[in-house]
Amino acid sequence: MGRVELNDLIARRWSPRAFDGAAEVSPEVVRVLLEAARWAASHGNTQPARFLVGYRGDDTFERIFAALRPGNRTWAGRASVLLVGAVVEADERGPVPNTEFGLGLAVQNLVLQAVGLGLVTHQVGGFSPDEVREAFGLPDHVRPVVVVAVGFLGDDADLPEDLRARERRPRTRKPLGEIAFTDRWGRPAFPEDAPGGASGEPADQLHHD
Repeated sequence: MGRVELNDLIARRWSPRAFDGAAEVSPEVVRVLLEAARWAASHGNTQPARFLVGYRGDDTFERIFAALRPGNRTWAGRASVLLVGAVVEADERGPVPNTEFGLGLAVQNLVLQAVGLGLVTHQVGGFSPDEVREAFGLPDHVRPVVVVAVGFLGDDADLPEDLRARERRPRTRKPLGEIAFTDRWGRPAFPEDAPGGASGEPADQLHHD
């Protein structure tokens, strides 16, 4: 992970595709996750994040599932809950700024709360926003952005072979020296973390995505 000790919730967060298809997540637990999302920061406290909530076996879940691209349907049906994260792009004051930033903060709150409750999540961009819009009657000023699968970790042996391999590969991230700069663009804020720097270490690695 590098030389810095992260908060345990951040270090343990990953995005598996192997969900326990028999496990259930109760509405009470989902309420906790969405409360965590509700308390996220947003631009001017505009709170643009909105969520559709489906539990495996109900009609909402099935409509969200149907909007997924075929590759994601190979695994997402085993999740206990499928959420659609959407943004409200305008309110009574006019256009809402930085809506995806606000939704991203809300989803990250939700995801880290899930880790704290022993759950796993996987964020999905591979879905049809138009199908979600039509299936749920979303108004014009609401735009679906992401699907979040929530549940308990399952057995990766249940996945297709290509996804099983992805499930087991190490997580990698760019070195800090490639993403944080000072004085001018491209000058590492932490030279020891730059490629070829004093540490000589490759990109940081954790298990899984």
